[in-house]
Amino acid sequence: MELVRIGEKLISVQKIHNMVEELLQARSRGLSQSEAATQLGLDRAFVSRLESLGEVRRGRSIALIGFPVANKDSLQAVCQRWGVDFVWLMTDRERREFAESRSGIELVNEIFRIAHEVRSYDTVILMASNMRVRLLTALLDMHAVIPIILGETPLNRDVEVDVDVLESIIKEVQGQAGDGDPLSKGDSV
Repeated sequence: MELVRIGEKLISVQKIHNMVEELLQARSRGLSQSEAATQLGLDRAFVSRLESLGEVRRGRSIALIGFPVANKDSLQAVCQRWGVDFVWLMTDRERREFAESRSGIELVNEIFRIAHEVRSYDTVILMASNMRVRLLTALLDMHAVIPIILGETPLNRDVEVDVDVLESIIKEVQGQAGDGDPLSKGDSV
């Protein structure tokens, strides 16, 4: 445990880290600054200042779902570079393993859990076959769904996605079309 003496006070650095982590978890679960501050016995203005200190990017939160994709690693690299908040990409083999490794009820529950999580993002980019995009768009029941049709249903092969097109969409959603720089390699989201 790291302790720091400030005058007559002995400060636990770990206690501060734990409190900040608890605060950020409460905020990411959807609590308002006031609710999180009250729950943790803090001042709301302190919560606001702390968030401002740690802010990396302001703007629309983005989720990306795509299957079956051939160039998964390249797409993930673009998403990481531009700070995409949620990325779920699968090859055809991974998609089949995902479905076959669960019972029917487990699969339905997992899909609904993921849909619930994805609905918390401002924009969802969906990359799938035409029928899957329509189905997922209806399931998410959101206005801010950007479809990228990978082909006609059924798709039984991995599809190469144009990385430049995806990057252009992400930049547009973030309001950085034509300008702005992605997060540098040392930054994390």
